[in-house]
Amino acid sequence: MIAAKGHGNHKEDSPFLNSADAASKKNDFYDRNLALFEEELDIRPKVSSLLSRLVNYTNITQGAKEHEEEESTEASRRKTPKSPNMGTLMGVYLPCLQNIFGVILFLRLTWIVGMAGIMQSLLIVLMCCSCTMLTAISMSAIATNGVVPAGGAYFMISRSLGPEFGGAVGLCFYLGTTFASAMYILGAIEIFLKYLVPQAAIFHTTNSLGGDSAMLNNMRVYGSICLTLMAVVVFVGVKYVNKLASLFLACVIISIVSIYAGAIKSMTHPPEFPICMLGNRTLVRDRFDVCAKTVTEGNITMPSQLWDTFCQSGNMSSAQCDDYFIQNNVTEIQGIPGLGSGIIRENMWGNYLQKGEILEKAGLQSVDAHGAMDNFGMYVSADIATSFTLLVGIFFPSATGIMAGSNRSGDLRDAQKSIPVGTILAITTTSLVYLSSVVLFGSCIEGVVLRDKFGDAVRKNLVVGTLSWPSPWVIVIGSFFSTVGAGLQSLTGAPRLLQAIAKDNIIPFLRVFGHGKTNGEPTWALLLTGLIAELGILIASLDMVAPILSMFFLMCYLFVNLACAVQTLLRTPNWRPRFKYYHWALSFLGMSMCLALMFISSWYYAIVAMGIAGMIYKYIEYQGAEKEWGDGIRGLSLSAARYALLRLEVGPPHTKNWRPQLLVLLKLDEDLHVKYPRLLTFASQLKAGKGLTIVGSVIQGNFLDSYGEMQAAEQAIKNMMEIERVKGFCQVVVASKVREGVVHLIQSCGLGGMKHNTVVMGWPYGWRQSEDPRAWKTFINTVRCTTAAHLALMVPKNVSFYPSNHERFTDGSIDVWWIVHDGGMLMLLPFLLKQHKVWRKCKMRIFTVAQMDDNSIQMKKDLATFLYQLRIEAEVEVVEMHDSDISAYTYERTLMMEQRSQMLRQMRLSSAERQREAQLVKDRHSLVRMGSLYSDEEEEVVEAPPEKVQMTWTREKCEAERRNRNNAPENFRELMSLKPDQSNVRRMHTAVKLNEVIVNRSHDARLVLLNMPGPPRNTEGDENYMEFLEVLTEGLERVLLVRGGGREVITIYS
Repeated sequence: MIAAKGHGNHKEDSPFLNSADAASKKNDFYDRNLALFEEELDIRPKVSSLLSRLVNYTNITQGAKEHEEEESTEASRRKTPKSPNMGTLMGVYLPCLQNIFGVILFLRLTWIVGMAGIMQSLLIVLMCCSCTMLTAISMSAIATNGVVPAGGAYFMISRSLGPEFGGAVGLCFYLGTTFASAMYILGAIEIFLKYLVPQAAIFHTTNSLGGDSAMLNNMRVYGSICLTLMAVVVFVGVKYVNKLASLFLACVIISIVSIYAGAIKSMTHPPEFPICMLGNRTLVRDRFDVCAKTVTEGNITMPSQLWDTFCQSGNMSSAQCDDYFIQNNVTEIQGIPGLGSGIIRENMWGNYLQKGEILEKAGLQSVDAHGAMDNFGMYVSADIATSFTLLVGIFFPSATGIMAGSNRSGDLRDAQKSIPVGTILAITTTSLVYLSSVVLFGSCIEGVVLRDKFGDAVRKNLVVGTLSWPSPWVIVIGSFFSTVGAGLQSLTGAPRLLQAIAKDNIIPFLRVFGHGKTNGEPTWALLLTGLIAELGILIASLDMVAPILSMFFLMCYLFVNLACAVQTLLRTPNWRPRFKYYHWALSFLGMSMCLALMFISSWYYAIVAMGIAGMIYKYIEYQGAEKEWGDGIRGLSLSAARYALLRLEVGPPHTKNWRPQLLVLLKLDEDLHVKYPRLLTFASQLKAGKGLTIVGSVIQGNFLDSYGEMQAAEQAIKNMMEIERVKGFCQVVVASKVREGVVHLIQSCGLGGMKHNTVVMGWPYGWRQSEDPRAWKTFINTVRCTTAAHLALMVPKNVSFYPSNHERFTDGSIDVWWIVHDGGMLMLLPFLLKQHKVWRKCKMRIFTVAQMDDNSIQMKKDLATFLYQLRIEAEVEVVEMHDSDISAYTYERTLMMEQRSQMLRQMRLSSAERQREAQLVKDRHSLVRMGSLYSDEEEEVVEAPPEKVQMTWTREKCEAERRNRNNAPENFRELMSLKPDQSNVRRMHTAVKLNEVIVNRSHDARLVLLNMPGPPRNTEGDENYMEFLEVLTEGLERVLLVRGGGREVITIYS
């Protein structure tokens, strides 16, 4: 008691705590309650310390905040981090609104309504918004299932679906965001050059037909300048971007409100925007002053500017005028009839145009006449061919941006509540705005104006601007600032996303982009983003860039839905989202919609995007991303594996499906290195990556003491497996005897239907020289165990001469000596080896042995037919073995073998007697040594029964011992007069004769496969069995001894 008290007091006072804590009575009392656990507190901490660590964890988005604090000296002085305090409105709802509303609403929605009609436009909006809504539901489930750090969508997918999918989707999302910045910049430049400052154009068209290329070149020049300026702004100060975000959002909201205000006002006072029509064709309004063929000045009727354009000379003669101009009247119609005009009926259905087709109004009278091509520039025409699918691709980017809330989860007061509510509300709001805008545009604006993409018919005004109130400039300026703002946001977000992917280190060549300035600003990533965005700007057409980024976003959303569906269906224990309104069916529907939209909008872009994602996936898989993130794909693999194993359990495999499932028994040296790595090489050549390979080894000792050693051995074997390209599993067992360990491996390796059916083990080299019989005893015991377990056995002899994976045999043969039939293994193995590049060029030769009473000619025919039916190409030879008398050599060889056995037995007995006294002194439990399979230093020292070890010496026993020693010379005399056993002589005769024939025919073969005879039933003759095998394989460089498992493994049936 005293000892226990004295020794234990200090421990109870302060288990793993410093003295300051120990001084506190409260802590003292608390820790006395934990005395049972005090020895493990370093690996299993107290709950209180765990909770305090968790509370201090922050997940503020990396980059933006640090950058601001670095630049602002006042902020950097503050030591305490500011707790996240943004609510749903500021943190999620408004950022999502700002990201979703964008350039398409202002620049293209009216055109989409004009081309597709109200009904199809509603369908386009509904499809895109349903897709994003379903994705938002899936995203909310993932985002509320634990903490989402910086990187938003990328982190969600990579932690749900694993590094391969995460990397592929992360890069897709990154490319999408980068192309989005290019699209926003192109939108801003389009507004700038078309509506704000048209005079700023550098390139001008020389003729009326070349306007497009000049405009595209202007876009490229100004777009590149704008991108450079924006990149500089982002590089210099992210805080300016963040501060201006609210201003840009205000621009968007004011612009949208002005559209609604203008639509309501148009019911009573529609704005004045007359359109000039020639017949039913729309004219470009800024090319002339008056919409008439003639003008009256005083009392004189003069030709108008329009007349001068369509006719050659100034006089009123009609001979030199355009036919269409002469035969049709010029009329003026209202561009915006207003909400109450009933124009909605005309705009209800689609009116798709081909490139270069002139915009025509269906209701107006027109005489069809061939007009001159010179005047084509006077008409408003379609600049691209349109179709429903194209419009889907162009509209979809205006539904993206739903990830804005989850990307800033670190700044939210309650992310798990704010993200679902804010995102779903934002999508609902934007969807309602889009749907109502489609109806309003179709109800207020004339069809030809809607189809006029750049507002040529309304004096080059922005078409949405014509409807807005109080002035078109509200929308023009508002949309310009909102697109510039959105571009800046994308340029800020994309590099951070790339940095997050690079820092995860799953894509090696991106590692450089993980570095940045001292404050974490991703400089290199920004540079790459700028270069990729420049590619988008060089495309120069908003309508061509939009489908590209649609693809990347759809790809990302597809995987978000997949992640949610996989986690839900697998019922992973960690899948406990706070957001409850999700279902796997909704996720699958969202996934299907994403896939459908990808192929609807542009099937070739879809294939390219999937190809890029697939290539990244395979690259990460090939590089071997050793990340364990508890992802759903791993769970899926487990479920699939369990299902497959249960299916395999139904019954043994059919002969057609039989392939060697290997258990390779390896031998390790004292330093835990693999002694014969060529065994693994042989296994990899035989398997070629197919089926099951288990590599096993035994460590001799006690499991509790040798656990660390076992793990080290496992790691050494795994490293060697990787070097030798063996795809399989490793199992090391600790056992008191190596023999027992081997038996454990043979019995228990594998799982269910995935169990080994073939054992591969090395030959016990040096068994003749060793006084210790355990090397070959373990070997023979293993042979007996495999036979008892009905397993096939392969013993590669001289394995160190076997070829490595880098060698190639360009000629030579694999010789099969088919002496007895034990299931057809001998036929199957060379066929499997020849699948590997090392053995591919080798021929296959099959030899079989005919006795005197066999018809060797018929045997050869039968064997050739059998091989033909087996579909195996091989040369066939029948070797006749004549009955001959037993040679003196055989007799002598048998005698030597038996004398050696007897001598070793006596030597072991005498050495055992000598060791008895020493054995008493030794503590047997200190002999925990590394045991190697079939090695010379295996198992416990001498297998002496315990009663002999603990014996007491008496006078009689002492005299008997002396007598034994004196009789030793007589024993050796007996050895010399031994007569060999007749059965041994017969066996030796067979071994010698067979060896003679095999060496004669196959001395130059690359590999010889041979039936392995079974060990004798009587264990007395074990040593002789080893000698027979040695004699049988003498003089052959590479031999594979094969023993079947007692079942057919090859069939002639299909």
